[in-house]
Amino acid sequence: MKRIGFLSFGHYQPVPGSAARTAREALVQTVELAVAAEELGFDGAYVRVHHFARQQAAPFPVLAAMAARTNRIELGTGVIDMRYENPLYMAEEAAQTDLISDGRLQLGVSRGSPEPALHGPATFGYVPAEGETEADMARRHTDVFRRAIAGAGVAESNPRMTGRSVRLPVLPQSPGLSERIWWGSGTRATARWAAEQGMNLMSSTLLTEDTGVPFDELQAEQIALYRQVWRETGWAREPRVSVSRSVMPIVDDLDEAYFGRDRGSTDQVGSLGEPGLARFGKTYAGDPDQVAEDLAKDAAVREADTLLVTIPNALGVDYNAHLMRSIVEHVAPALGWQPAR
Repeated sequence: MKRIGFLSFGHYQPVPGSAARTAREALVQTVELAVAAEELGFDGAYVRVHHFARQQAAPFPVLAAMAARTNRIELGTGVIDMRYENPLYMAEEAAQTDLISDGRLQLGVSRGSPEPALHGPATFGYVPAEGETEADMARRHTDVFRRAIAGAGVAESNPRMTGRSVRLPVLPQSPGLSERIWWGSGTRATARWAAEQGMNLMSSTLLTEDTGVPFDELQAEQIALYRQVWRETGWAREPRVSVSRSVMPIVDDLDEAYFGRDRGSTDQVGSLGEPGLARFGKTYAGDPDQVAEDLAKDAAVREADTLLVTIPNALGVDYNAHLMRSIVEHVAPALGWQPAR
């Protein structure tokens, strides 16, 4: 394991026990968490993106704020739902944020996940073309976005302004950003597609398919297929692969109160409201030595180069800094990881 980052869902709600009662509190605390993570030696600070929910919705302002307060840590998303995006405007936002961060942006994008809105992308003005599905539209938006950040001309110039007829790229451009795009994959088929497209692979704590094998083995199979297709496609660079896990080492009474019930957690199989079954990964909660041992045996964790630990952001900055410190001190070394300084 080369890198460890945190993944915040950005929850906020005015309920008892929440330290993030408003959207502003959740946003400001996300920036503070990035600062704390960098001080602890974490390699990445990532935010989840959801629409029509009390979570992070527009990631680039908070990513830019995180960039302004940190110097080393990677900043990313897991994932941006491309059904909702104007890909050329997103290319401008991404490039500017990447320039502010001095090239630390790692953008996870995908088709998105089940959501509260019945026709959310259409409400934003994005409707699949004739014969397209919403997943097809997300991939089309992704293709336009990736070509734009790579410098492709996307608009005809006005010869009266430019003196000649050329194709104009969006500006600014941020060198190297095109190699730091990840596809959030929930199946083996989409992992194959991501490899064919030359995108890094981001796999989360759930897969939208179930073959009856344990979650980590199914995910490891997905990663192996991705890497095989990557090699067969002939890409020159080495791809990156991340997996997400809920990791809760219990070192004091407060940890026990919050997560003691998750000791002995197992995989879950269920429905996300769409056809077919999904397999959800377990929570790694318990004594630090046992958590470290179990994570070290996780087949997909062994295959990935980046581990994103999901954090309970609504419990506040102090508690999550404590949680990350416990992971750094008691769990991560067993995975062969050392903190960056």
